[in-house]
Amino acid sequence: MPVLSYREALRTTLREELLRDDDVFLIGEEIGVFEGSYKITAGLLAEFGAKRVRDTPIAEEGFVGAAIGAAMLGLRPIVEIMTINFSLLALDQIVNHAAKIYGMFGGQSSVPMVIRTPGGGGQQLGATHSQNVELYYAFVPGLKVVAPSTPADARALMLAAVRDDDPVLFLENLALYNTKGEVPDDLRPAEIGKAAVTRPGTDITIIGYSRMAAVATQVADQLAGSGISAEVVDLRSLRPLDRETLVRSVRKTGCAVVAEDDWLTYGIGAEVAASISDGAFDYLDAPVRRVAAAEVPLPYARTLEQAALPSADSLLTAVHQTLAAVGRRR
Repeated sequence: MPVLSYREALRTTLREELLRDDDVFLIGEEIGVFEGSYKITAGLLAEFGAKRVRDTPIAEEGFVGAAIGAAMLGLRPIVEIMTINFSLLALDQIVNHAAKIYGMFGGQSSVPMVIRTPGGGGQQLGATHSQNVELYYAFVPGLKVVAPSTPADARALMLAAVRDDDPVLFLENLALYNTKGEVPDDLRPAEIGKAAVTRPGTDITIIGYSRMAAVATQVADQLAGSGISAEVVDLRSLRPLDRETLVRSVRKTGCAVVAEDDWLTYGIGAEVAASISDGAFDYLDAPVRRVAAAEVPLPYARTLEQAALPSADSLLTAVHQTLAAVGRRR
């Protein structure tokens, strides 16, 4: 089975979708001549030409709007916004147009487009370039929002997103681009809206998405060394949210910790915790704990930035506190 980096999995999948369907094209800032800020689109302009790999001005509202129009007319654009922070400049196009056109026009027109955009801290890019604002989009009916944590999921969810007839926001975390994993050649499109139990366990459920799903797996491996069996649930999709898998896992383990890279207040973890309370309240032996970023604009100084971000250590502490509360401490 081939081992690919997260970056390679995305690039090869984009290439295959361009080859598979002539209606697919790429559009965004510096994706052609410069080959993308993170080199996801390296080599694609040379292979497919400027009609299929379209460089744009630095005008997010403009090129996202152009992609929406192209999608309404039958094409399948894949938009790259250099960082999720810049997507805020296209918020009106994404929230008031891409998400609503199908419903507002009674299904007469769909918007089959993908918006790829990376986010996350840890790269010393400053407060305005290091945010996790996926909650803004997961809040909006009409959008689908996915956040793969592994190269295999990046490929499977990209296949699904490109072929979906609804607009899909495809979240990437900068810290994941160089991570590697096995990616089957015959991997099929994932089911958007389906979480994955990536590690079965019996003592506690750890829930995460994107980078924090990978951190959750590391923590579960560490816990196993001390005899604690942690079940890891990777959300994979933020809208739709797979509440059934979350509830089933917590009903089995009796306690849960949710890890996220965004801020705690009103975050994705709050929705997850509410879902667990709705579906597994009688099974909980302790309140759901949440691990998230410090509620500050992310500092530029590396030591302060690392202190503000959730980590394996902070997640491990929350797990031990939860286990102690239910008398399972070892």
